[in-house]
Amino acid sequence: MTSELARIVAAQVFLQGCMAGIRMATPLLALTQGVSSTGAGALAALIALSQVVLALPAGRLADRTGLRKPIRASAAAASAGVAAVALFPVFPIMCAAALVVGGTTVVALAAIQRHAGRAARHSLQLKQAFGWLSTGSAIANFVGPLVAGLLIDHAGDSQGNQTGYRVAFAVLAVFPLLGWCLILRVVEQKSAPGSTARNDASITDLVSEKRFKRLMLVNCLLSSCWDVHSFAVPLLGFSRGMSAGRIGLVLGAFAIAAAAIRMLVPIIASRLHEGAVLTYAMIAATLLFFLYPLTSSSLEMSICSVLLGLVLGMEQPMVMSMLIQVTPAPLHGRAIGLRLMINNGASVLAPVLLGSLGGVVGIAAIFWLFSGILGVGSRSAWSLGRSLSRVE
Repeated sequence: MTSELARIVAAQVFLQGCMAGIRMATPLLALTQGVSSTGAGALAALIALSQVVLALPAGRLADRTGLRKPIRASAAAASAGVAAVALFPVFPIMCAAALVVGGTTVVALAAIQRHAGRAARHSLQLKQAFGWLSTGSAIANFVGPLVAGLLIDHAGDSQGNQTGYRVAFAVLAVFPLLGWCLILRVVEQKSAPGSTARNDASITDLVSEKRFKRLMLVNCLLSSCWDVHSFAVPLLGFSRGMSAGRIGLVLGAFAIAAAAIRMLVPIIASRLHEGAVLTYAMIAATLLFFLYPLTSSSLEMSICSVLLGLVLGMEQPMVMSMLIQVTPAPLHGRAIGLRLMINNGASVLAPVLLGSLGGVVGIAAIFWLFSGILGVGSRSAWSLGRSLSRVE
């Protein structure tokens, strides 16, 4: 990993880590203040909702201004929003901060991913760059909640007041500023020769392209696997009388496996072809979702969870590598924004739709239905991989 890529990955860890910490800490603080579980859950939903709304504008902004300006604006706004919660830890301020932090994070991620894609010179560098960025995302989702949790527990006093929360929010408010400082030394990517002729291109130019539509379908299905798994596994475990601890271990095994394989992607990228990886990932996920309801113990569920984590952990770097290859350079930011919008939209809608469906057809049917959808969708991944191979 080059020094410039290392700075970009570290910046992403700070920027995304702030959001991950807020996503964990604000619902906890709301619950301690007597807010209902519905209100606490709304805080997490507001983060995802703001990302859905701002994903496409974030992509356009990245295409128009590059890397530094979006990161500077995002860091300033996110830091101010989190600092406001540290000063005034009340529910309305937490709601506003959730919207601000969620929106600014998607703006920053669109700019960072666009820059990483444009800096890569060939397919191998693309896979390695997005492999490191996906590893950075996993680290951020670990570091942010860990720092916030430790400060909440140990920076307060024994009186049970909000000192620990205030300290946690104050520290998290520094994270985006540290990310901005790291970006200052990153060299801005210049526009490719002749690319300015298509700066007026719109999102319709993307969705009308066959390979892009196939890639978005594959991306939507694979990214939905995360939401289906995180929502349906607890329901399946509960229906079988499993304890919360055992269910947590099953989900934890998935997260560890996904993070572990992401760390290996930059190392083994030269041996992987994006289309083949996505095709095999969808086929493997099809089989694992089919087998899940047939398991009879937490150990068997954990084995499925680990295997699914290994499969899905490689999805993001491969999708991002193909996204850059099938999208014209002037539209990279908008393509990334559209992908972020689809992914966050799935995170908002999946729990509601799955909960309603599970009440009608049962939990096992959710796994089998989604297994069938993945199986049909794997054909798109195969066709996409073949078309990209012919271009190469």
